[in-house]
Amino acid sequence: MDQRPDLPSTAPESAPTGTRAPAPRPASSSPNTDEHGHEHVLYSVEDGVATITLNRPDAMNALTILMKAALLEALERARDDAGARAVLLTGAGRGFCAGQDLREHAGNLEAGVGLDNTVRAHYNPIILTITGMGKPVIAAVNGIAAGAGASLAFACDFRVAADGAKFAMAFSGIGLAPDSGASWTLPRLVGPARARELLVLGEPVGAARALELGMVTSVVPAGELTARARELAVRLAQGPTVAYGAIKQALDFSAAHSLEDSLDVEADLQDACAKSEDHHNATRAFLAKERPVFSGR
Repeated sequence: MDQRPDLPSTAPESAPTGTRAPAPRPASSSPNTDEHGHEHVLYSVEDGVATITLNRPDAMNALTILMKAALLEALERARDDAGARAVLLTGAGRGFCAGQDLREHAGNLEAGVGLDNTVRAHYNPIILTITGMGKPVIAAVNGIAAGAGASLAFACDFRVAADGAKFAMAFSGIGLAPDSGASWTLPRLVGPARARELLVLGEPVGAARALELGMVTSVVPAGELTARARELAVRLAQGPTVAYGAIKQALDFSAAHSLEDSLDVEADLQDACAKSEDHHNATRAFLAKERPVFSGR
């Protein structure tokens, strides 16, 4: 059955089509804290960029249930935040994200609950929120990205990596299949044969090699990562947000549909984008030989 993507909304005050309306949120940072009052995921907005920081540096930002719930909440907040036109995802300290917290996982195994449904309850919604967001999402990979942590980066639209960053598809090393969309995103980045190699062997891939394989968008000196990733995020936040969302929808749809169906969806998306303020203003600017200024509407 032909399933068309939701068309992009051109009204800035409304939530993206197909998503729930944003619930009232506290003006302060995320309420998801541990018993010591430590926030495991940080959220801030500046210059139209929502920055989401995984904040367990002592554990290389390994993901606990609390942290996964906080990350999903932060991503939903960014999706619904009218002041955010691009999203920057990064990690505090030396690592981007080491994947699942294995201490917590070992406790679940000992308790006889296995994975405790975390793939369906946590990882899948996180990945779908990233890929379905009508805004560009940039991963600033500052260190190790392993397992689900690597999958988080692969789900983003752009990946800017520090020159010392590493990616490790660590699933097979602990006797597990891939999750968090790696079996879908990785082949589309590096090709099916290379993805099979990376997933089966699980050997770490350095930043330079990751760039050669197409796993990352760019590699920069570690000391410049924050500035360079933010520069890209601000550039995207100043761009035609409605068109960016339509591009993401068109690419996702075409990945699993025929050319004929994809042409149809492209026409629908073009019709929706043609109604946006940004398209009208940019067309006038082009004819006047002026640089367009995009409002995201």
